[in-house]
Amino acid sequence: MLDTHGRKYVQPVIESTAAVLLKWKLSANQVTAIAFVIGVSSGLLIFLNQPVLAVIVLWLSGFLDAVDGTMARKTKPSPWGTVMDITFDRVVEISVILGLAFAFPEAQWVLLLLSCSIIVSMTIFLTVGALSEKQGVKSFYYQAGVAERTEGFILFSLMILFSGQLIWLTLLFFAVELFTAFQRLFEAKRILK
Repeated sequence: MLDTHGRKYVQPVIESTAAVLLKWKLSANQVTAIAFVIGVSSGLLIFLNQPVLAVIVLWLSGFLDAVDGTMARKTKPSPWGTVMDITFDRVVEISVILGLAFAFPEAQWVLLLLSCSIIVSMTIFLTVGALSEKQGVKSFYYQAGVAERTEGFILFSLMILFSGQLIWLTLLFFAVELFTAFQRLFEAKRILK
């Protein structure tokens, strides 16, 4: 929801960062890889009990993830870049979940539920994107929902910073993700008839 409706407010900063990185001769795919390495480190930082640093690198990777897409649209988007982007996004999320699971074993069951809801929601998202004839700004149809990347980062940040409430925050994230899955499924039924 925030990605879809709030992007216009941060797009000028994303555009200027993309211009600087292009001037430095970095490609969109290189920035995707940099964002991935930075983002994956968040799980390790969670495990090492560095929650503030984990949140900082998570958000930095998310920002660079937005920048790489803008860079690709300014140059030449590639299908391989799209595959890298979507795959690396999920691996960063897995890193956060694993970092939390290893640091807080009592919450592993609820983190497993969250992982399942993310898998279901992303399966619907990617299948609709592949089957839809609609095209958006991105290289595939982007199916909006209540839980997009920014909402996920907000909830992950709360889970990392307020680990004493990890089970309840994860259940909240699970519920939001499940709601988004059903939201996307109903939209898919409507647009793919």
